[in-house]
Parts: sequence; structure tokens; C-alpha cells
Amino acid sequence: MVGRGPTPAGAGFVAVLLVHLHFPEAASLKGKRRELQSVKAQLRTRMGLSVAEVDHQDTWQRATLAVAMVSGSAGRLQSDADRVCRWLDARFPQGVHVDRLLTSVADLEG
Repeated sequence: MVGRGPTPAGAGFVAVLLVHLHFPEAASLKGKRRELQSVKAQLRTRMGLSVAEVDHQDTWQRATLAVAMVSGSAGRLQSDADRVCRWLDARFPQGVHVDRLLTSVADLEG
């Protein structure tokens, strides 16, 4: 790890969103993966987020994504997470569940 010195107070915040998706229209893994690829691409390119599928890879109507976000401000990070949740709610009106974890870099080091 480069530059592992004391972190100034308020130097950074991290959010991890666990996004639980349901694809009721998917009739196969291929159908789910097609839709999931689109969602992941939009989260990466339009919103600049890091995204990984972390569960239900072989289940044809479910998926769980981990989405990572960082900011210098807890308030800004919360606002950005709210924006992502609103986008997901609009994209998946049949239901999406998001678990949020927000912490400071100082707490991660501590």
C-alpha cells in the first residue's frame, strides 16, 4: 500500500451498495445476463461506479451486485447513493432492494 500515513480527519468516505435484483421476465440465464450486462454497463459508464456480480450467478431470475462509491464528503456520498437508488427503482419497478454501508476511511483504518 502506497502512502500509508495518518489520514486527515474527513479525508474520505466509502459506500458499498448491495443491490438485490429480480428479473421476473427472464426466461433463462441468457435473458437475465443480457439485462444484467446493461445495468452494470450503465452503472459503470453513466455513473462512474465500480460494479461486480457477487451472488446468484447461476439463478435465472435473481442477481446481487456490489457497487462501490467514494467521496470526500459523507453528505455528497449519501446524495450520490440516493441517486443510484432512484435510478434502480425506476429501472426495476417490479422491485429492487438495496442494502447500504457507508463508512469513513479513518474507520476502515482503525
